Amino acid sequence: MKSSWMLVAAALFALMGVLVKHASASFSPAELVFYRSAFGLLAIWGVIALGRRRLLAPLATRHWRAHFWRGLSGFVALVLFFYAIGRLPLATAVTLNYTAPLFLAALSAWWLRERHGRGLVGAVLLGFVGIVLLLRPQVQGQDWLPALAGLASGMLAAVAYVNVKQLGKLGEPEWRVVFYFTLLATVGGGAWMAVAGFHRPLAGDWLWLAGIGVTATLAQLALTRAYHRGRTLMVGSLAYTTVGFSALYGVLLFDERLPLPAWIGMAVVAAAGVWAVRASTPAPPDPL
Repeated sequence: MKSSWMLVAAALFALMGVLVKHASASFSPAELVFYRSAFGLLAIWGVIALGRRRLLAPLATRHWRAHFWRGLSGFVALVLFFYAIGRLPLATAVTLNYTAPLFLAALSAWWLRERHGRGLVGAVLLGFVGIVLLLRPQVQGQDWLPALAGLASGMLAAVAYVNVKQLGKLGEPEWRVVFYFTLLATVGGGAWMAVAGFHRPLAGDWLWLAGIGVTATLAQLALTRAYHRGRTLMVGSLAYTTVGFSALYGVLLFDERLPLPAWIGMAVVAAAGVWAVRASTPAPPDPL
């Protein structure tokens, strides 16, 4: 039952995707990342303040360069993910982003010099078969650009995973890693808006923008509780229910209809991800 907190997180992450898809009609991906991160940053700052800690001392770090690269990879992954959500069926965009464990398996072998068995190699190969099944029947012409963006978001999320793991080895606490990532994403989104321009939110927009930040923050809290209290392999497997929730929301709220090969591809990618989680070392919580 403790692992079931991951189901709460999955439903909230999928709901965040719904809000992003709705708001993407009026705001750019960078703007949405800014608002998502800004509300999250306020929440983190509030937790620190309520904990009666000195605000500057616990945030001080000697590993700013490692935080920068972790934040940059996560920020770009979020921008690409939000771009894909706005232009692809919700379940398709989420599935492409959830290829992160497959890329993580390859990166950890090459970057961290970790040895993996044949089972993990098979999971990676199966996952990319699922990607082909998912994309071929529905992605045509210009739709390949958001599809590649979604796939790149999964790859960069895997880079962020590796950076999180390295920061853990440096002794950086999780809440500090999350704070600097959220801070960099807020600054990055704000800078992008300053250069590319931004849309002034109307009164009715604030509910959607705040909802993105609130659902993302609550999902992170539920995910953290799941990893802290539940069984890691069970939690890692349940994370793929986000794809199912996204498919359900897409059908009910956006009247999205996917062809049968796409549904099979989604199932194959999810199965490969679960296989990769079980065949490798426990994965860290989703950095996005």
